[in-house]
Amino acid sequence: MNHPRRTLPYLTHPLRGIGGFLKSSPEDFHVEEIPAYEPCGEGEFLFVRIEKRNLNTQDVLNKLARHCEVSAKQASAAGQKDRHAVTIQTICLPAMAQEKLDSFDDPDVTILSSALHRNKLKTGHLAGNRFEVTLRGIDKSLDERAFELRDLILEKGFPNYYGEQRFGHEGNTLSQGIELLQGKNPFGKMSYSQRSHLQRLCLNAVQSELFNRCLVRRLKSSSLWTVQRGDVMQVVKSGGQFVVEEEIQEEQERFDRGATAITGPMFGPKMKMPLDQPFWEEETVLAESGLVMNDFRRFKKMTPGTRRPYLIRLAELDIVREGDGLRFLFELPKGSYATSLLREFQREAADETE
Repeated sequence: MNHPRRTLPYLTHPLRGIGGFLKSSPEDFHVEEIPAYEPCGEGEFLFVRIEKRNLNTQDVLNKLARHCEVSAKQASAAGQKDRHAVTIQTICLPAMAQEKLDSFDDPDVTILSSALHRNKLKTGHLAGNRFEVTLRGIDKSLDERAFELRDLILEKGFPNYYGEQRFGHEGNTLSQGIELLQGKNPFGKMSYSQRSHLQRLCLNAVQSELFNRCLVRRLKSSSLWTVQRGDVMQVVKSGGQFVVEEEIQEEQERFDRGATAITGPMFGPKMKMPLDQPFWEEETVLAESGLVMNDFRRFKKMTPGTRRPYLIRLAELDIVREGDGLRFLFELPKGSYATSLLREFQREAADETE
């Protein structure tokens, strides 16, 4: 399986895009984590709310751990955020770090608040992210078209694609993941911690590519909004999953109301399996990649498997003119990419790629 540079199909086709470019400055990409819960005020761990600029999350963890004289392994975050952005997020340190935290001084990191909690903050412990993103270089004559695209996305949702950053430069991360699943060692000699980190990234890239391929197949068959017998559905509020076996019309109505979502595969041994046609569709994608489910069992701790919604539906999507560009304000659940939403707008006006 390779990863050719390609244009994933657009939900908004055949509407024309508005072009524009992203991240001309960090302030054009502002993201704020929405916590899954607030710290209780007591315990062995310190939740620190920070604002960072031009640093990735790991950079901040290392800086704070070094300043507070704790091990970098004791520092954690709910989500990893991009370097080229202004980000508000929560990180976690041992409670003892509080003594030195007040003297921390860095031009690119601002400490907003801190509070104790009984449990350590772990990856994924967030409800979602709130975005304010500005696309530059958009003529005012295209504002009406932007609102037309916005209305369609609010009605239909947008494809929950994994972005290109997931696959590495020229798809190298994905290629290494394939080699791992084939029993090869693409890394050479390195420490256990380095190898473990890279293995996880590369294997997740394979899962992500296969999910994208299943999503493309579903979009091209015009069945992305149609509940089928055998589909694995996810309850939006609770995250619970179930397989549709009966009452197809009833489940279609729940989906249309936004109460449930049709899911696609993140292949692994613990993934809930679909039935009937959805099962064969996913098996076809897996077979075309040259992989089988047993390949993922070799790394069952890193690739346990799960399901992911094919579509993301937005409660709100505001667009505001800002100088030579448009500012987009929206919230996304954790694990979804702002770039996957914005690509539906950024498509050039003349780009009619299906």
